[in-house]
Amino acid sequence: MPKAKPGYMRNFLSPAETFYEVTRGRPYLLPAEALPEAGLTAETWRLEILPDDPPWRPTLERTYRNDDHTALTFSDLEGLFQARPIRYIKTMECLMDAPDKGYCSNGLWEGVALRDVLTRLGALKDVRRVFYSGYYDDPRYRFISSLSLSEILETPPGHLPVILAFRLNGRPLPIERGGPVRVVVPEAYGFKSIKWLNRIVLTNDYRANDTYAEKQNNDPQTPMKTLARLDVHAPSIYRYGEPMTLRGMAVVGASGLRRVEYWICPGPPGGQELEPGNPAWSQARWKEAELLGEPPADWDEGLPDGRFPDGVLGLDPETRCPKVWPLPFSWVPWQVRLEGCDSLEPGTYEFRVRAVDLNGFAQPEPRPNPQSGIADIPCMVLTVE
Repeated sequence: MPKAKPGYMRNFLSPAETFYEVTRGRPYLLPAEALPEAGLTAETWRLEILPDDPPWRPTLERTYRNDDHTALTFSDLEGLFQARPIRYIKTMECLMDAPDKGYCSNGLWEGVALRDVLTRLGALKDVRRVFYSGYYDDPRYRFISSLSLSEILETPPGHLPVILAFRLNGRPLPIERGGPVRVVVPEAYGFKSIKWLNRIVLTNDYRANDTYAEKQNNDPQTPMKTLARLDVHAPSIYRYGEPMTLRGMAVVGASGLRRVEYWICPGPPGGQELEPGNPAWSQARWKEAELLGEPPADWDEGLPDGRFPDGVLGLDPETRCPKVWPLPFSWVPWQVRLEGCDSLEPGTYEFRVRAVDLNGFAQPEPRPNPQSGIADIPCMVLTVE
């Protein structure tokens, strides 16, 4: 898998064309004439909602199927959107996002709450979980995720609902990003936000049915971690005596964000891998990086009309500024400026960053287990000439 595309952190909202890509199959490479048959255009998209097979079959008052032409259409979602639109900002991050990759992008997602779609089914009985999957043209690319029914139906006040998204940054969701319709799970890593959605199955099965859990031994029930990241495309060579500004972003995970810290020390040209028990960690001199105290001035850059639409959850309806900053499950830029007495002498250095959450835990704690998302402390080798 390639690294993030250059410029993916230039704006607060990542342009659709710079979004990272981790995918199974690439249906957007199909010939244009094949997209309608695959249901990958707004006009031909269909969503089936079905009960599972025995012994896990629940009772649904209504189903939506392709074979009897009752499957939901894009127009159905648009009608629901007119009545109950959902809009919010969320960072899409891969669970396998190692520090040197940058599989992380930030966007404004618009769509309809999955709970509102499921309400159309009427009375439900014996439903524990919801399995959902997207288009694939090769069995190797089949991918499934799942959520408990309660996660979908119950949204505590101030929290964000699971949605079926069909707009990104104010425009129709591109097929490269999962269009016409994809799932977006606000607190979760990207593998929960299935692309090219076309099938939902309700089940009384109590077990998660995620492809990641089956194939990669990952934890399918894991919220995004709070962590700091470097821009993997940032320059690594600087001139002696000139001010240095090092930048990156911090993902605001389920445990919130208190601050970002950095550590600079002389290092070998190739960088040094520090194991968790290395004595250097206990001797590290962490300093606080600068976090933006409010959104950047250009935080709505790239949106139609250069402004957020009405009704974005988490934003003040009049000022269109966040009610809380940084926004949960979004990202916030940080920077470290070195000049004057903080300037570095010519040589090679290791620059590390970490996030500290609202519980006081410093990355990678309290969940260092990579099965629930990689939170290793990133390191960049800097050269001052």
